[in-house]
Amino acid sequence: MATSPRQSAAKPSARWSAISSLVLLLIAGGAVAHAGWNLLLKRIGSSTPTVLWWINLVGAVLITPLGIATLAAADFEWNWILLAGLCGVFEVVYFLLLQRGYRDGDVSLVYPLARGTGPTLSVLGAILILGERPSLVALIGVAVIIAGIGVISTAGSRTGTRAPLSSVLYGLGVGVMIACFTVWDGWAVGTLGLPPIGYFWMALVVQAILFTPFAIRGRNCVSTFRAHPVIITAIGLLGPASYMLALTAIQLSSVSLVAPARESSVILVALGGAIFFGEKHVVQRVIGSLVVVAGVALLAVG
Repeated sequence: MATSPRQSAAKPSARWSAISSLVLLLIAGGAVAHAGWNLLLKRIGSSTPTVLWWINLVGAVLITPLGIATLAAADFEWNWILLAGLCGVFEVVYFLLLQRGYRDGDVSLVYPLARGTGPTLSVLGAILILGERPSLVALIGVAVIIAGIGVISTAGSRTGTRAPLSSVLYGLGVGVMIACFTVWDGWAVGTLGLPPIGYFWMALVVQAILFTPFAIRGRNCVSTFRAHPVIITAIGLLGPASYMLALTAIQLSSVSLVAPARESSVILVALGGAIFFGEKHVVQRVIGSLVVVAGVALLAVG
């Protein structure tokens, strides 16, 4: 029986709707996981590079079966190691700056500042480097998200005083690293077609290797894990989960959509900072979070 033009047109529409829903679910899941591990990292308190080594080592071990299976099923090329290696370098710098930022300032200040700087530079990089062309509505959504994050970030510190400059600088530095590995990942996974899980696993192994000198130099390597076994394991699981969900979403969509939409996690972190750590200015940060939600809605429409 012949298919009518209306039926033929409905199939691509239904398929696109399903893909869009899947992308939104991937982004939402990644945002929750990302907010969770950042709050846990802050909870550890004065975390050290040894803690970061354990986190990356645990994460690499946990997803090793998935990573190897994914690479075995793909048409593996040796240059993938170099691509994942540079991602690992970006991530190491990212973790070191994040650790220092959380040590000196509020998680609900450093996190949104970093997550606001990151997508702004990511979208710029996606346009200039990857040749992506986000719609006007999507760009307006990005601007609204950044405005909301600005409201959150200007609220001061946990003591109610002006936020220290070091916290702001660390947040900006983390944002630059976010932009670097987001655009790089977009090229590797979205353009070159590397399998997300295998790519991230290789990057995670590189991170663990690069953090190894810190662990060897430290005298309390084993005791560090014994002090925080549950939290370190949880971060080691949530971190890869968040990242792989984002990479998969990039494959189905684009960097300029996924990078800003993930920033909905600032809502959870703003609330978590007030609830778990007694950080101040919760009203201003919640208002800023609602502005972020409005920006995400514009992104979905665009």
